[in-house]
Amino acid sequence: MITEYVRYRLTDAEPDEFEAAYALAAEALDAAPQCLAYELARGVEEPDRYVLRIEWASLAEHEGDFRSGPEFGRFLAAVGPYIGQIEEMKHYQSTAVTSAAKAR
Repeated sequence: MITEYVRYRLTDAEPDEFEAAYALAAEALDAAPQCLAYELARGVEEPDRYVLRIEWASLAEHEGDFRSGPEFGRFLAAVGPYIGQIEEMKHYQSTAVTSAAKAR
């Protein structure tokens, strides 16, 4: 499993519209077997910033299967207007350092 983080800074978009777009995009993520989980979080100190966390089965399944599959078009149609407001879009792999609460 790998985790993709996408960091947004909304410069010319309304938060309600942005979140509504991601609610539509979530339908495509839910339908994609390559997507294991996702979460969109809004900044508390800086409410114009958002972080999207998506867990993918693998990098190949995200960049290959999902992006060439039927759900990518739906996803991109919903969030495409916000691509220019992305500050970072990277994949990360978990390490052995994790919360003790997860081990319980």
